[in-house]
Amino acid sequence: MATAYYSHPACRGHDMGAGHPESPQRLDAIADHLIATGLDLALERREAPRAEEAALMRVHDAAHVARLRELMQRVDASGTHRALDPDTIAGPGTWAAVLHAAGAAVAATDAVLDGEVENAFCAVRPPGHHATRGQAMGFCFFNSVAIAARHALEVRGLERVAIIDFDVHHGNGTEDIVADDERMLMLSFFQYPFYPGSGTVPLGDNMVNVPVPAYTKGPEIRELIETEWQPRLDAFKPQMLFVSAGFDAHREDDLGQLGLVEADYAWMTQWLMKMAARHAQGRVVSCLEGGYNLSALARSVAAHLRVLTGA
Repeated sequence: MATAYYSHPACRGHDMGAGHPESPQRLDAIADHLIATGLDLALERREAPRAEEAALMRVHDAAHVARLRELMQRVDASGTHRALDPDTIAGPGTWAAVLHAAGAAVAATDAVLDGEVENAFCAVRPPGHHATRGQAMGFCFFNSVAIAARHALEVRGLERVAIIDFDVHHGNGTEDIVADDERMLMLSFFQYPFYPGSGTVPLGDNMVNVPVPAYTKGPEIRELIETEWQPRLDAFKPQMLFVSAGFDAHREDDLGQLGLVEADYAWMTQWLMKMAARHAQGRVVSCLEGGYNLSALARSVAAHLRVLTGA
């Protein structure tokens, strides 16, 4: 079966201003590299739908959803930008982008569970893993991976799902949402101390947080995955894997100081596929999070997709 590749033009319409690292050019760089390498031929392209608000509110406070909707509708009407914090800016088109980003994750979950595709990658933005139940932050507005995971549990009837986060930054929003939900296991490594300054004390027993110092390289990360993540994942036996796929731990990315390269992302994806085959009938949904050096991002996504597709 194929690997689905979900995206939508609206995800390029979210623009936080000149010089902001979380730019529309991120998706352009990925798309161009996939065409240049021929890897796009191995993908089943699908247009991401808009998420229903019911899906958002399985994860986020109703007040947070309403507040963002009203703010972004005013932004769309006025044509002006509005900063939610120094890093997170809503502009005309942001509301459509966040709905399509979350909708991609939900649609990908359904496609995998329905057996239409083996796995899926969501090439969407803005990212989501810093968005907590009630707050947008760190470039993130809604938490797409958490929304998809809750959809799998509460709409599709799964009993156990795992979220794997390999972004350079701690996924504090995802942890805030899933902590102590016994149906969910979250595994992550992240640079520490670093933004957002959290993660050293897990919020729940269903968290496996692995903070690592700056300049940690791939061999150390691979060992941590096998010694810290794998025993917990094998004991939990998830029925589906969700991936917060951040590629800013790459050694060329200026927003982090870790030392991963494309071969490390390929290795991690191979490990994910092995775990999914062992426990989850091969079911994997991966969503783009960080990655801000355009060349390194494109090459790393290609390494990830090459393993997902078996190309």
